[in-house]
Amino acid sequence: MSYLVVIPRVKVENANAISGLTYGFPAISHFLGFTHALSRKIQPDHGLRFTGCGVVCHQHQIQAHRASQWSDYSFALTRNPLTKEAKTAAFNEEGRMHMTVTLFIECQGVIANGDTGARDLALLLQTLYPTQRLAGGTIVSAEMPRILALPENETGLAALTRREMYRALPGFALVDRTDYLTDHWKQRQQQDPNAEMIDAWLDFSVLKMQAAPIDESRQPEHGDAAIWSVVAKPERGYLVPLVTGYGAISPVYSPDEVDKSRDPTMPFCFVESVYGVGEWRSPHRVKDIHQLFWRYQYQDGHYLCRHAEKIEESDLTMYLD
Repeated sequence: MSYLVVIPRVKVENANAISGLTYGFPAISHFLGFTHALSRKIQPDHGLRFTGCGVVCHQHQIQAHRASQWSDYSFALTRNPLTKEAKTAAFNEEGRMHMTVTLFIECQGVIANGDTGARDLALLLQTLYPTQRLAGGTIVSAEMPRILALPENETGLAALTRREMYRALPGFALVDRTDYLTDHWKQRQQQDPNAEMIDAWLDFSVLKMQAAPIDESRQPEHGDAAIWSVVAKPERGYLVPLVTGYGAISPVYSPDEVDKSRDPTMPFCFVESVYGVGEWRSPHRVKDIHQLFWRYQYQDGHYLCRHAEKIEESDLTMYLD
């Protein structure tokens, strides 16, 4: 049986705002990691598994500043704690942000004792998740979780989706649009056989400008005045680049073979970030709650966070060499 666990209005301070080459919001793998940690804590006693997670962001504040309206943003950083010599320690740049999100967690299993069991599980979750970190940040507060049975018929599922999505307003839901990236890459290859996946990804990621000559009656020359305009992204929508997982770049080493690994008792593998395209969508446009769920998928050394049931072979080239 399937359930929906809703944790509304989770307020997080100092979450990680940098993910690979992107910044502005934590990678979706942070939220799936948070879900997996919760799942491991409740599975031994309740026999339940959390298999997916959806995210709706209500508020975010990146800890950054800029000297003027036209200057670049700089992260507000700290150097603490001090070293043993009471000096400031060297550090890597770590962007931080505050955010308020609602988590929609897919739950598989059977909750015993009906409504009473669901209330007990909600109370247990309320005591568990504040003890964890979410995207490296501290959970300050959250509303009481709700446990809902996912209807198997389309009518009931549509009614539940509509009710929960309107409760999630105002906010924006993060959904997977990597299919846009794959389609755009195929179109670029028809025009240029040497086009790579990163070229298609940059069309979604960077701000591009194009110039049009003011005087169209003659051939433009170097130094002529022009009208500059922004090049539209390949698809419509609030599209953003994001990290969607990891790709292996080395064989799997035996435990304790690699120095300074996080857990010397587990096998170790070097990886690179895998990039895709996401869309911030208003919750009232989500017609099926399953459209929100991100799930882990593994194939040929790639650990991906995706919505789709299957991974196309072309999707496995999205990591940047």
